[in-house]
Amino acid sequence: MATQSDRERLGKWAVVLEEDANIDRHGAHRIVPMQVLSLGPSRTGTFSVQEALTILGYRDPYHFSSIMANVKDADMWQEALAAKRRGSWIAQEWRQHFDALLGHTAAVTDAPSMVFWKELIEAYPEAKVVLVERDEDKWFKSVSLLLDGTLNPVARYVFRFTDPLWFGRVMGLGATWMEMFFGSRDLEQMKRNARAAYRKHYADIRAAVPKERLLELELSSGWRPLCEFLGKPVPDVAFPKLNEAAALERAFGALMGRALKYSAFNLATVLGMGAVIGGLVWRLSG
Repeated sequence: MATQSDRERLGKWAVVLEEDANIDRHGAHRIVPMQVLSLGPSRTGTFSVQEALTILGYRDPYHFSSIMANVKDADMWQEALAAKRRGSWIAQEWRQHFDALLGHTAAVTDAPSMVFWKELIEAYPEAKVVLVERDEDKWFKSVSLLLDGTLNPVARYVFRFTDPLWFGRVMGLGATWMEMFFGSRDLEQMKRNARAAYRKHYADIRAAVPKERLLELELSSGWRPLCEFLGKPVPDVAFPKLNEAAALERAFGALMGRALKYSAFNLATVLGMGAVIGGLVWRLSG
């Protein structure tokens, strides 16, 4: 469990140290309307948007960190990514899947939701669309840090397999949505593709979403544009500014620390079981 010190150091990323909720949402249903689709890519202030939507009263805005709180969600996102790659689901199947996976939330932001921008705006035509764009150079620098952390060799080739039930699911999902968004499995090629993928994402959404349904938001503009668009009163608190680059670095440190802890436990368990089985075999064969 995360301590108060962890929460102060990591902010919302302290979720990586919390106990997993262990909820299987297969077969679940929508219990609140989907109202807001914030579809900017990761590293465009998605944590700030999540906090802002929470303050405005939207239930459980969904962010990639939500998967770390309930890792079984990663399996359902992987199913959706596989279906998108195949092009095999019809509109009704997308709606059913999102109603199960996201039925408890009234808003989404960040990855992997933004990879499904087209499917989400079609599944929820009543939801309003928010699009936060960041200076491209600043975004590229920030997303490169995210790519380096997610796809570093220790995470990718060691901890994903020594801690498969939690770390492997989280980081495996991260690698999959990144491959689909950036068009490659190779880290350096992802970075070469990043700017074009970024521009295409915005161009596609602007072309698809009617202007009256779309808010292009600058986070520096504060509450008023967002509240006017959503029909909400302006809160008497500062607009949130979360998830600076330093916080992301600390989050990766916490992730790797958790993975190391559980990897050691898993390896010790396997070795212990191997010793017991080996002893039984030796006795039976004797």
